Order: sequence, then C-alpha cells, then structure tokens
Amino acid sequence: MTMDAVTAPETHAFEADVSKLLHMMVHSVYSDRDVFLRELVSNAADACEKLRYEAISSPALLGDEPQARINLKLDKETGTLVIEDNGIGMTAADMGETLGTIARSGTKAFMDKLAADKNGEGQQLIGQFGVGFYSAFMVAGKVEVVSRRAGEVDAAIWSSDGLGTYTIAPADPAAAPARGTRVTLHLLEDAKTYAERYTVERIIKAQSGHVPVPIFLQEVASEEEPAQVADGVALWTKGKNDISEEDYADFYRSLAGQFDKPALTLHYRAEGRHEYSVLTFIPETKPFDLFDPDRKGRIKLYVRRVFITDEADILPRYLRFVRGLVDSADLPLNMSREMIQDSPVLSAIQKGVSNRILSELDKLSVSEPERYAPIWENFGPVLKEGLYEDFERRDALLGLARFKSTTSDGEWRSLKDYVSTLQENQTAIYYATGHDLDRIAQSPQIEGFKARGIEVLLLPDQVDSFWTTMGVDYEGKPFKSVTQGAADLSLIPLAGGSSAAATPSEEANNFIIFAKEALADQVSDVRISDRLTSSAVCIVAADNAMDLQLEKMLASAGRAPERAKPVLEVNAGHALIAKLGQASGDEEGRRDLAFLLLDEARIAEGEAPADPRAFAERLERLMTKALG
Repeated sequence: MTMDAVTAPETHAFEADVSKLLHMMVHSVYSDRDVFLRELVSNAADACEKLRYEAISSPALLGDEPQARINLKLDKETGTLVIEDNGIGMTAADMGETLGTIARSGTKAFMDKLAADKNGEGQQLIGQFGVGFYSAFMVAGKVEVVSRRAGEVDAAIWSSDGLGTYTIAPADPAAAPARGTRVTLHLLEDAKTYAERYTVERIIKAQSGHVPVPIFLQEVASEEEPAQVADGVALWTKGKNDISEEDYADFYRSLAGQFDKPALTLHYRAEGRHEYSVLTFIPETKPFDLFDPDRKGRIKLYVRRVFITDEADILPRYLRFVRGLVDSADLPLNMSREMIQDSPVLSAIQKGVSNRILSELDKLSVSEPERYAPIWENFGPVLKEGLYEDFERRDALLGLARFKSTTSDGEWRSLKDYVSTLQENQTAIYYATGHDLDRIAQSPQIEGFKARGIEVLLLPDQVDSFWTTMGVDYEGKPFKSVTQGAADLSLIPLAGGSSAAATPSEEANNFIIFAKEALADQVSDVRISDRLTSSAVCIVAADNAMDLQLEKMLASAGRAPERAKPVLEVNAGHALIAKLGQASGDEEGRRDLAFLLLDEARIAEGEAPADPRAFAERLERLMTKALG
C-alpha cells in the first residue's frame, strides 16, 4: 500500500439528523448567532475537565503543560477565528463518532420538534436550545478541526463546508497541538466581525465568563501577548454575595445549553459529616429531553473541582429537569465512576440534595406562589412521577402538587386548599382522569359531585392514572376516582340543602331489571346512580376493577388483560329512563334503546361503540320507527 493511500483524506456523509441540522444552520438567518462561540468554548472546557480526570490515574498525560487553558486567536486579515484547548483531544475515530453524528437524545428531540415545526417557529426553537458544535456553521463557510489525543503521537484533521460531507485525514504532527483540539472557523462574509477583538471579548465575558478553565484572547496581527479574558475560577466556589443574578444566568446557559433564564437557583455548601457544594437551576422553559424515555438527569459531579462525570445519578429521575452540579470534598479521586456511583458518600449527597431541592420548592410555593405556578405548569407531570416511585418523599411531593378542579376556575389548587373546603360527611379526595381538561370537566360522572358542591380534581396527565392507584392519601383522606366503584354520595346533602335523591320510581326499577338481562354480555351490572343529575346514563368501573382510564391506557399499549365489563349506572330521575321502564310490546325496540344508551355512555367516555355496525343498525331502526 502506498503512502498516498494511507494519508489520503477519507470522505464521509453526515448522518441524516446532522445533515438536516447543518442545512438549517447554513440557510437560516438567526439574529443571535453569538451562540456558536458559547457552544465551542463549552466543548473546549469539557475537554479540559475530562483530561483532568484522566490525569488522576495517568499524570503523564499532562506532560509539560499541567494548566488547562483555552486560547482564542483572531485574524481579521484572513477572516478566521480559532478556538484551541489543551484538553483530552480526539483521535481520527473519535472525530468520526463525535463530529459526524448526533449522540445527545436532547438534540434528537430538538431536531424532531424542528421537523414538526408548522408555524415558522424554528428561529425561536434555536434560541431555546444550544446546538453544540454544529452551530459553527451559522458563521463559517468551512470548519477545520485538528486534534491530538493526550498521550498519542498521531494527530488528525476533520474538515467540512457543512453541505453534507466531511473528510478526516492524518494531520502533520508538527502543525497540530501537542495535545487537545484546535477548531478553525473560516468566517462567512457577513460574520467577519467575529474576528474582531471587541466582539469576541464581549461575547466571552457575557456568556462564558464562568467556565472553570481560563480563557485567553490574542489578535494574530498584534505583537501583544495573549490577554486573559476569563479567570477560570469556578463560580460555585465563590460566595453567593459575590455572584450577581446575571452571573448565575450566564453560568446556567453555558452549563445547560439553553437560552432561557433559571426560574429558581439553589447555591449552597453542605458541611458536617460530608462536605460538598451544590449549584443547581430549575429552567424557565421545558428542556427538549424532558420526556426522554431514558429519563436521565443532567447533574455534573465534581470531586474537589475535578470533573468526574455527568452521568452520576445525583437526583431521582423525576427531578431530571434540574440542571447543575455537585462538587464533593469527600469522594476519592482514584475511584472509578462505577465505584463512585455505589459509594455511601454519594448516597448521602443524593439524599441531601434531593431533599433540599424539594424543600426550596416548598418554600417558594408558599412565599411566592406566582413564581411557583409556572414551575409546576412546566414540570408538574414529571414531579408527579415521584408520587408513584418515591414513597419516602411522597408527602413532600403531595405538598408541592397543584391541580385544576371543578371549582378552581382554571387556577391551581393545592391539596391543602382542597381539604379546607371538604363538604359535610366527605371522607375522600375525588378525582377524574383523562387526556383533556375540558373533556374531563364535562364527564357525566362528575354531575352528582357538582350538585353537592364537592370539588373534583381534574387530572389530564398520563402519570395521574398510575400514582392515584398507589394507596395515596393526604391528611388521612384517600384518593377516589369518580369513575370507579360506587360513589356513595348519599350522606352528602345536595347544594340546595336537600338530602339524598328520592326513592327510584317503579318505571326506573323496571328498566334496571330489563337492562340487566338485555345487556348481560356487555356490562357486569346495571344500577341506580347518585353520580348523575342531567345525563341519562354513564359507565364506571366495578368496585374491584381497574379504573377506566388506566385500563384504557394499558390496553392501548398491549399491557393489560381483556378489559373488564363496566357497570352501567342509570339516572333514575331522567324522563327517558322512566319512559323505557314503562311496559311495552316492542321488545326489539326496547333492547335497541338499551344498547344505544350503553353506547351513548361509551361515547361520552371517549370510546367508540363496542360494535359500530350494530350501533348503526339500531340507530337506523330507531329513526325509521320515529318517521314511520
């Protein structure tokens, strides 16, 4: 094989998601393109921190340059901007894997949302989510990456114009960094200001001034030494009085890769048996990976300012929307990531940080409910996963929970608010589940509760159908579904002061007897309802059966056995029921009407008739007789 064959650049195509992202970058005009510099500096800082970790077990990797640094070089003459770090570096294989594919599930979620964009909101989406290395193509017509992994002899160069392909080739070792990565941006004509000192220095100080690696800036045409524009002092090591709100916001954006502001910042140092610093943020907007099936957290773990991993399970999965870091003074640096995960010290940190975050949210919910409300709006469905998974903190989570209800006029209500308005003889907290608040609020099963002034919680999130089945109670009051079992409202007076409904008429009893026989294959029972006031019928789950909404959800996912027969409840005071209970010689017509009432109840529940063809035939026979 010839030397030319060995050293010839290899051309590769970007994976499909990257190609779409690059096309968007190249062809969109984004008003705040400064994001690219923050993203590239953040990547450089991560590379330096990874080297610090690797050097714990292999000090020789640091060579003659133990101090991490990021250098920016500006060349107005050639229109280039260089970002160089002396971090861990990459091999040619690393380049293909890192720069040719999208690995972060959050980035994939971003791409999916962008692909589904129907209202031209793409620019806004970009502004809410950092797009990593590929943002360089917003300002550059060509990007070159030269890198040498620490401890390696060979270097490699990656190059692309962002139009669909990239090349990887060996690089001249003499022209490559001793270790680390050099990214050269050949700036577009309308982006040449990014080769000017004032522009770059302003962006660094505004967006990357708190990365834990010093940043130096140099103009190629100048004979001056590189000037330090960021000191690399970790923000979390400073006192809170020395940090402004904007400092926190800048650090959050750099850390989280988002453009919003933190809705809540928590910064403290724990002392005592274990010492560690915590700096965490609750985002103002939903991260794109909020409902990632893996439900991974995004908390970085440091040990004495050395970055260890961003995959340590610091927080429970229902707090995965929290961004930030923990820096421990007690964990040993020479332990593997796997061993650290099993450490009792980390367990103590996990417990302390989780409890503190929930405590701070509780304080905010009481002292500043207007600030807490949007946090719950964004992350309530995720926090409620903890009601299902975290028995130890269930009481704390119930205190944080907020609900819309039949009496809240669209406002959020706490369980404390709910129990303060319990009706006479009310012994349970009633709820209704579904997919849409308005539809749940119109459920016929709620009518009897409204008539008695009983508040019903409206639960539209999928997780609601699960946590409510876990035997949860609040202040001794169990949660009870309005679509499961007997309502048992007879002891609670109607709103006008009158007591229970009147004794069912003979006609209503006649219909019950007839319907039980006619619908025996379809329902487990037919009975008088105290849930209904205006609707003729509704269906509910039997006392010991699964709640209707949960059963429907599991069945649609193929995770439930054959669905149980529901109970058909009848409004004994409804004129239609009385009419059907009267003696009649038209048995076929009565059976048709009984089946149509059952299908009506199913439709009100958001389901289709059990047998659509039979439903249509019965309806046609009924209309024919009516017109006859």
